[in-house]
Amino acid sequence: QVQLVESGGGLVQAGGSLRLSCAASGRTFSSYAMGWFRQAPGKEREFVAAISSGRSTYYADSVKGRFTISRDNAKNTVYLQMNSLKPEDTAVYYCAVHWGASYYADYDYDYWGQGTQVTVSS
Repeated sequence: QVQLVESGGGLVQAGGSLRLSCAASGRTFSSYAMGWFRQAPGKEREFVAAISSGRSTYYADSVKGRFTISRDNAKNTVYLQMNSLKPEDTAVYYCAVHWGASYYADYDYDYWGQGTQVTVSS
């Protein structure tokens, strides 16, 4: 069993930055690949970024060059640094543990956090 707790969301103006954190329980955090997804009102949940246990990173085209995913295994925490935020980045952001084959599909993830709201004003 893994528990995930996201934090760091909030209200920011367009062009601003936020850093999301996802703290995980469990002694084997370093062996997990982790991902971030987001869901805007009325839209399906979509992939944002993922990081493997070996620290390879993967990004959605919509955030590439603006967002950076990283992990600190000593703190059992994965981060999402979000720069140059746009109003279309407004969503609830979730972290999750990757178990399957694809980093980009939410059905290949298990153990989801409760989410943290990010709102970007224009």
